[in-house]
Amino acid sequence: MEAMDLNEARIYVGTYAKYNNGSLQGEWVELSDFYDLDGFMERCAEIHEDEEEPEYMFQAWEEIPDSLIAESHLEETFFELRDELDRLNDTEEEAFWVWADGNNAQLTQDAYSLVKSFQSDYIGSYASREDFAEELAKMENDLPDFALIYFDFGKYADDLFCTDFWYKDGYVFRNE
Repeated sequence: MEAMDLNEARIYVGTYAKYNNGSLQGEWVELSDFYDLDGFMERCAEIHEDEEEPEYMFQAWEEIPDSLIAESHLEETFFELRDELDRLNDTEEEAFWVWADGNNAQLTQDAYSLVKSFQSDYIGSYASREDFAEELAKMENDLPDFALIYFDFGKYADDLFCTDFWYKDGYVFRNE
């Protein structure tokens, strides 16, 4: 799952009736303009007020994970997840997407709990597994500096990432 900026999410909203009559008439709708699904649906109704009971068709979308949208459905949790991710800094938000992919996270679950799980698992950004192992060894083991020159951080990293942690794209996470 690639990193996405949910604040840049937008959907091209048409209707099945127009589509079936050979028209792609619709409008791009910026989701950042809405607090929740109700507001978004009200905007869709305004766009297609020429139809009595329009069946909305989302013909294209950007910056929305596929698990949160389909041709005729936007998950209400999109807005909750967007708002929760706004509370993270840029590095954490990028790490969230790596974590979500690595854990096969269900983005449709409660957004607050999902982000809290991420925050519980996320350790930080590191240039390599060995850099993390070195920092951990220095923090948790009261070793004098001269002893650290004999420490094999590569092998220590192998042990750490075999059981307790995982590393991807420069980010370290706890295994659940």
